[in-house]
Amino acid sequence: MATRSRYVSRPENASALVTGASKGIGAAIARALAEDGWAVGVNYRSDEAGAKATVEAIEQAGGRAYALHGDVGSDGKALLKQLGDELGPVLALVNNAGVARDGLAIQLEDEDWDAVIATNLSAAFRLTRDALRGMIKARYGRIVNIASVVGPRANAGQSNYAAAKAGLIGMTKTIAHEVARRGVTINAVAPGFIATDMTSELKTDEIVKAIPARRQGTPEEVAAAVRFLASDQAGYVTGSTLYVDGGMSA
Repeated sequence: MATRSRYVSRPENASALVTGASKGIGAAIARALAEDGWAVGVNYRSDEAGAKATVEAIEQAGGRAYALHGDVGSDGKALLKQLGDELGPVLALVNNAGVARDGLAIQLEDEDWDAVIATNLSAAFRLTRDALRGMIKARYGRIVNIASVVGPRANAGQSNYAAAKAGLIGMTKTIAHEVARRGVTINAVAPGFIATDMTSELKTDEIVKAIPARRQGTPEEVAAAVRFLASDQAGYVTGSTLYVDGGMSA
């Protein structure tokens, strides 16, 4: 006789940390998780006004949020502790913070390679490693890594960014396998061409022609995918990458 499956409910007083959440995709994710009942830590490195605006929007909608200043590359443990003290144990982590320093490989400087790998991949690994301890203890956790369609799909001028995002997808699969029995899921969301400040100066009309959906995505569409993966209902989804790209990866 088959065992009937059931959802494992999120523990009370749990919080979610979203890195790089002062604007764009990160801010949309923070708002979506708050709508789903998470108390949310809104991390920022330099855009304090944006982070406070995100917190205010969440609070006005009836949610709980807290602005967390810090560099994910060096302050990860402190961010987890601070949020835990303020809003409760961190049982969801969204590694969204990222940087881009584009250039053809032959022209790319070492510091441009190192900076992108350090922020987009190494910092995500360290935060994941540190957050896992509390999640395993609680027998509940949700980690979502924001990758990119550029990881598995070539895009000239972004060898450093592509390497970091491809590495993030590989890391997601491997760690998900390691902790699957502990009530912790780890997945990735890979956005395509999303309308944000980072893409505002690109030649949108030309890029859209190469997208099957023939339009840009929105931060809210990416956030909806993260919201599902962080939910109780996604407890049997782990090690997966969900593409939010209008068909670019098809």
